Amino acid sequence: MFAISLGDGAELRPLEPWQAEEFLAHMDRGREFIGQYVGLPDVTADLDSARKWLQVYADKTAADAGRLYGIWLDGTLVGGVLFRVFDAAAGTCEAGCWLEPAAAGRGLVTRAVRVIIDWAIRERGMHRVEWHVASENTPSIKVAKRLGMSCDGVLRENDLYRGVRQDTEIWSVLAPDWGADPAGSRD
Repeated sequence: MFAISLGDGAELRPLEPWQAEEFLAHMDRGREFIGQYVGLPDVTADLDSARKWLQVYADKTAADAGRLYGIWLDGTLVGGVLFRVFDAAAGTCEAGCWLEPAAAGRGLVTRAVRVIIDWAIRERGMHRVEWHVASENTPSIKVAKRLGMSCDGVLRENDLYRGVRQDTEIWSVLAPDWGADPAGSRD
């Protein structure tokens, strides 16, 4: 297995089904915080559902249709980043993230997403990387801005989440823009 240093005791590694217990413990620590804007805690409520969700991404990886990576801080799983959608033939993908509250505010997501976007564009030849985010999710929007993404638009009240309609902002970065790296190395 590989691990990529994110600095400050953090690293990025594949997150796989055999790690379901560790993943579930992480979800339990951050369930309420993570669930503010994403449904991941709702679909990983117990060990069996956590293992099944991780298996979905193992299958996506095998099919070259998605990827899943965990963020470990000082040896503890504290979050993750993923390609929810990965379409190599079309040259487009959608990145996403989550993080438990104890790890928030350290730049971990920005650094981790920068690693996977760089891989997608430079190694896999992706032309467009998207970032879908609830309009109320200010921390995630700040990540998109730090990564040099542009806001393409807002899908108004498109997502019924926990009984409430929310807007979704679509942010993106194109391969020619990524090379310029306007965000620099800021976290």
